[in-house]
Amino acid sequence: MAAMSKIATGNGHGENSPYFDGWKAYETDPFHPIDRPDGVIQMGLAENQLCFDFIKKWLIKHPEASVCTAQGVNRFKEMALFQDYHGMPEFRRAVAKFMGKVRGDRVKFDPDRIVMSGGATGAHETVAFCLADPGEAFLVPTPYYPGFDRDLKWRTGVELVPVHCESSNNFKITRDALEAAYVKAQEANLRVKGLLITNPSNPLGTILDRDTLKNVVGFINEKNIHLIGDEIYAATVFMEPEFVSISEIIEEDDVECNRDLIHIVYSLSKDMGFPGFRVGIVYSYNDAVVSCARKMSSFGLVSSQTQHLIASMLSDDDFVDDFIAESKNLLFKRHKYFTRSLSQVGIGSLKSNAGLFIWMDLRKLLREKTFEAEMELWRVIINEVKLNVSPGSSFHCHEPGWFRVCFANMDDNTMAVALSRIRTFMLKNNEAMVPPRKLCRLSSLKLSLSRRMDDLMSPSILSPHSPLPQSPLVRARN
Repeated sequence: MAAMSKIATGNGHGENSPYFDGWKAYETDPFHPIDRPDGVIQMGLAENQLCFDFIKKWLIKHPEASVCTAQGVNRFKEMALFQDYHGMPEFRRAVAKFMGKVRGDRVKFDPDRIVMSGGATGAHETVAFCLADPGEAFLVPTPYYPGFDRDLKWRTGVELVPVHCESSNNFKITRDALEAAYVKAQEANLRVKGLLITNPSNPLGTILDRDTLKNVVGFINEKNIHLIGDEIYAATVFMEPEFVSISEIIEEDDVECNRDLIHIVYSLSKDMGFPGFRVGIVYSYNDAVVSCARKMSSFGLVSSQTQHLIASMLSDDDFVDDFIAESKNLLFKRHKYFTRSLSQVGIGSLKSNAGLFIWMDLRKLLREKTFEAEMELWRVIINEVKLNVSPGSSFHCHEPGWFRVCFANMDDNTMAVALSRIRTFMLKNNEAMVPPRKLCRLSSLKLSLSRRMDDLMSPSILSPHSPLPQSPLVRARN
């Protein structure tokens, strides 16, 4: 057999990490309420499925938005023929306007700077190709999305240097941490070309405040390195404080910044729940980057019919306003229900106000404060509790015991089953840890927790759209 390339034979994709191993466990034994009720529940996928009924109503009302309907078929030929890599003008205008609305119309985006790509994955890789050569590096605050190791490193040859953030200050990005990572890169003979921040954060579900963003801009300006702002969760901020974009910061009078260093990655995968449409966006304030990224977009264009549908949908101002409000409302209710349910069984999490997940704190359940113990606990959760949650070590968190758990990628019935499994696991764990003389008190705890979970599963606490009364768990109690 002829030899293959280093990329083909290497492990740069990162598929062997626990993050992807959890997905494999789910794919091997996926939960289904009837066909496979004991299967693995997918809580490792950051997907927003809460607004599809709302979107479906718009689609039914506007069949002309699809070229595959009788009302829209007259534009089929136009969409099927060649479209250049600039993207359809109406698509770029609609996306630019949507990006502004998501940011409260406090900043405007230029449609001519909108560069499309095959999802945020393709957008990140495009930016990396534009800004750095093989062997050069980006600083990335931890914990960070495991896919960055694939998106920015695998084919570009770029290195990622972690900026270690601490749980003691809620994983905030500090100037000291940035400086320490920069020095470490220099000691390793790595030329730092940029800093990548995720705002809102994946996996933390937190936002970067205005002061932190100003400090970040000051840092990159001083070092003369690029800043990539991943803002793909911008519309998932469901309660105060409000989201602040890096695009707002550079507009402020007291901020000194070379705008050629500022670049934003965006997509519709999280904010609208459209990961299958592969709509990724590069927005750069650097003319040369816009030009280069647009040429590179030939390798990952968004299909014309998708551009047409998205342009039609996002050009409807009433729909966009109502969608943003409805999405925030549903995310708020699901987050409140989920975190309150966990707290009732003694599980805490980092305080958050954005994203499709929580950063769950299971440090007290570790046998010892090591990553080996974290992986032992993770394997129990995967194999026995049958929940695919993602261990903190796969996000490069340097403190063991944290796990990312997604809450917006399932219906209310599945969420109730997942919480029931967590409750059972926690009660068994408490039994194992409590001395025999305290078991009588544990029995009282079981009764109390059971009553609390019954209260939490009442329709008054769930979304008014919740179908939970049809849940097998509810029927079993009736």
